[in-house]
Amino acid sequence: MEQFYTLNVAGLERKLQICKISDELSIAAFVLFGDVEMTVCAAADLLKVAPEHDIIITAEAKGIPLVHEMARQNDETTYIVARKVVKLYMKNVFSVELQSITTGGKQTLFIDTIEAEMMRDKKVLIVDDVISTGESLRAVEKLVKEAGGTVVGKMAVLAEGDAKYRDDIIYLGYLPLINPDGTPKI
Repeated sequence: MEQFYTLNVAGLERKLQICKISDELSIAAFVLFGDVEMTVCAAADLLKVAPEHDIIITAEAKGIPLVHEMARQNDETTYIVARKVVKLYMKNVFSVELQSITTGGKQTLFIDTIEAEMMRDKKVLIVDDVISTGESLRAVEKLVKEAGGTVVGKMAVLAEGDAKYRDDIIYLGYLPLINPDGTPKI
């Protein structure tokens, strides 16, 4: 039988499917893809508390609709996506490895020289859908610094698990890790 976790964030309620990561750990799956209402509302609420910035960056893929909407609402003309695969149009790439709990295995994030130039000497805001272990965040932060940008803020819709104790991130809501019986871990 499927289990769900009820989340209230950005003035909206969602029932999130609980997904098993291991015998001791499950997570509530927060997916912005396809949820236009949540994306629009979360972007608006994040912009209310976002530090002043010149450009936004996110890691591919679940943060893309969020940064797109944040840029649109804030009349910004561009944003950057750190890619998981080098695309044909990318030249002289920068890369960094990370370990994600939701994807499994090691991943690499890439930006190219054009994106690096967009961040050089600029105030860069890092945005993601969920911050859990912080691996994606650290990887993107490293890319920004290698490009010569200054990280002015790190934001997410949700802080998951122990991420809620971090004082270096801004987030709208908390998402607990889940026990095997479907109850939130304390």
